[in-house]
This record gives sequence, structure tokens and C-alpha cells, in this order.
Amino acid sequence: MKTINGGSAVQGGYYLSKSNWEIFPIARDGQKLPGAASEHYVKVPTAAALGLMPVLGGLMVVFLPFIGLYLTAKTVVGGLSGVFSRSAQDLGATITPGWAPGAAHMTGKATDEKKADEAKVEDPKLAELAKEVDEKRKA
Repeated sequence: MKTINGGSAVQGGYYLSKSNWEIFPIARDGQKLPGAASEHYVKVPTAAALGLMPVLGGLMVVFLPFIGLYLTAKTVVGGLSGVFSRSAQDLGATITPGWAPGAAHMTGKATDEKKADEAKVEDPKLAELAKEVDEKRKA
């Protein structure tokens, strides 16, 4: 099937829009198809158009209630999720700790306990080496 862009001059007949499944009748040769050039149409024979129109109308009648229910449910769920999302963001902002550059969190023991553990060096050679390292660090 040949695809024709919107706004093109065409021969008379019936044309089906691929984007919204609508049939457009063109009465005379040389008339232009509606829509922008990005919209695509397909020429449909008259007999097929007469059979296709009731089918498309019937599909709309059948699916229109479901589309309405879907859009209603989507709106309700979107509204509720927005309420809970805002509440969660507000709660998160109140319990978030302040920013402390260079601070280490969840590293284990407190600093006083670490110093006490470091002071419990039993080997005299290691104690001597630790003093030497401390002196060089201070220098």
C-alpha cells in the first residue's frame, strides 16, 4: 500500500489516517488531504471504506467506556501518589541530617575508644615505633 502525506493533492476517494484511524472522503480530484505533512494516509477502496466505517464506529462504542474508566483511575492514582510523594519529601527533609564535610558516619567505635585501643600496645618495640611515627608526623 502506498502511503500519502497530509497536505498532498490526491484523487477523489476515501483515505484512512494511520495516526487516528479516521476515514476522510475526498470529493474531487486535486483536493488536499487534511493535516500536516507528518501525518500519513492510505487510499482505501470504496467497498472497503463502507465495510470499515461501521467496524471503526463499533470499536469506539465498545472501548469508549473502558477508556473513560482508565483515564479516571489514572487521574485518581496520580493524585493520591502525588499527595503521598509530597508528604514523604516533607518528612524526609525534616529528618535528614545536616551536611558535615569531612565527617565520617557509621565507621564503628567512637574516637575516644579508638584512642584507648591504640594506647594498649603491649610490645615495647611497637610502642617505640609508634612514638617515632608520631614525632615525624608532628614535624
